Amino acid sequence: MNPLIVIGPVVLLLLVLGFVTYAIYFERKIIGWMQSRVGPNQVGPFGLLQTVADVMKLWMKEDIIPQKADKFLFQLAPIVAFVPSFVVLAVIPFTDQIKFADLGVGLLYYLAVSSITILGMLIGGWSSNNKYSLLGGIRSTAQMISYEVPLILSVVGVILSTQTLNLTEIVNAQKNVWFIFPQFLGFIVFLIASLAELNRTPFDLPEAESEIVAGYHVEYTGFRFAFFMLTEYVYVFAMASLTTILFLGGWHAPFGLTFIPPIIWFLLKFSLIVFFLFWLRATFPRLRADQLMPFAWKVLVPLAIANVFLSVILKELPIIQAYY
Repeated sequence: MNPLIVIGPVVLLLLVLGFVTYAIYFERKIIGWMQSRVGPNQVGPFGLLQTVADVMKLWMKEDIIPQKADKFLFQLAPIVAFVPSFVVLAVIPFTDQIKFADLGVGLLYYLAVSSITILGMLIGGWSSNNKYSLLGGIRSTAQMISYEVPLILSVVGVILSTQTLNLTEIVNAQKNVWFIFPQFLGFIVFLIASLAELNRTPFDLPEAESEIVAGYHVEYTGFRFAFFMLTEYVYVFAMASLTTILFLGGWHAPFGLTFIPPIIWFLLKFSLIVFFLFWLRATFPRLRADQLMPFAWKVLVPLAIANVFLSVILKELPIIQAYY
């Protein structure tokens, strides 16, 4: 057996865990800077070990399971939520050389597998035997299913332009022009819908930490609660990577600056998307529940459908055809 089959995923997992650890740190520092606060600065030099301390605290906390909860499903829910968030990374090409599974239907695989996480949230809410966690689980499920519709529709324009679901080929099709320009409407819809899928501000109703009780994970403590939070930040990594691939040209250099390694360009674009997510959290208020669903069905879905029609029209224009 090829040792890379085992070593590769382990290395990727360690890199992702490192990203999650310091993404949380930088998010707190960036938001603190934007809101004239200090942020973490006590644990380790410049507060660099604050997230490590927080994780250790969660691991050492007592694992409490409610007496009347469905014990098996209660324990299974965090795993069902987390595993898809890591498995989808298998199809993400970071450069033409650095990739794991170059599937012909990589985009379809990503969209299909990532939707399994919804089941973990619903199972966690129901199995807790708490009416508030059940309501939180139902609300989270309704939000994520609703925003998956415009999310998937928004990438149809990219698929029509490239006539492929292979993520590497989608990146190579952007060698001359990134899809953020001909697919700008699709990019906007994708970006907004991805925020809702990630449960990020202003669509972070599933977390609901400002309410009397939290959402679907209200009964979870310790490392099981940490798994739900880990899932969110692994999806930040995955969705920022997917956005870079679909709309920002992946590892292709702008302005002919090809002397800089492709992985550097990918990381720069990836970091820009991640910073944008942190920026929104620092500046936007949370939507109300009655605003959340109509925005998906009455605004984003019509825009995504309009983008599909525009993509078909643009695809037939000679000036656009020249780029493909």
